[in-house]
Amino acid sequence: MTDVNGPDRAHVSGPDRATGDTGRPAPATPPTGGGGRKARWAAHREHRRVELIGAAIQAVLEYGPDVDMDQVASAAGVTKPVLYRYFADKAQLWLAVGEHLASVVIDAVTPAIEKVREERDVIEAAIDAYLGVLETHPRLYRFVMRQSEFSGVHQMIVATSQQVSAGLARVIGDRLRSLGLDAGPAEPWAYGLVGFVQAVGDWWVSHGQPIRRAALTDYLTTLLWSGIDGVRRTADLPRTFTDAVGGTR
Repeated sequence: MTDVNGPDRAHVSGPDRATGDTGRPAPATPPTGGGGRKARWAAHREHRRVELIGAAIQAVLEYGPDVDMDQVASAAGVTKPVLYRYFADKAQLWLAVGEHLASVVIDAVTPAIEKVREERDVIEAAIDAYLGVLETHPRLYRFVMRQSEFSGVHQMIVATSQQVSAGLARVIGDRLRSLGLDAGPAEPWAYGLVGFVQAVGDWWVSHGQPIRRAALTDYLTTLLWSGIDGVRRTADLPRTFTDAVGGTR
């Protein structure tokens, strides 16, 4: 679980569930003497690894997107060789930083869309939760997106988008079925919504958040959900769908 304290000041503590066993090199000479000792060593190693990821995040916030391993080592109070005991190279550490941000996004968006019951509110909640992460962590977000040249980071970004889209599709599909409608559009709508909001989020952060988050959330929700009426006319969906989910707003 990740713990984020204040705008763009991420502190990582506890088991790093976002990174899993990605790039976790085994110690050169692991201690022996039974499962208990090995378990303690593994826990110690994981705790130390999470601390170093936290130091990398702080280095990103302090030095910007061009941060290097020397600066990360300085922030962690260790030498570079110590970093390389836990991360094979810079790309692997940057991936761990990206996975931390991905876990923050998932932890923000998933409960936001699960707790609402009105269809339009699902879209609004997802948009607001995502923009909330960008608003709180703009420098970390810019850094991670800049590292998408690394294949692992790019794949992580894609996987996060897919996870959010799948969750949103499930909720939208449930709402459609509850109205007695075909749930087929749920998945393409969800993926389209996520991609659209990501693109606008990139613009919003890169331009210094020129629009208030609440206003941008309302703009995007209105634009995306009002478009359902056009889909209805094209797909010949029953009028009750748009009346139920968008016509009253």
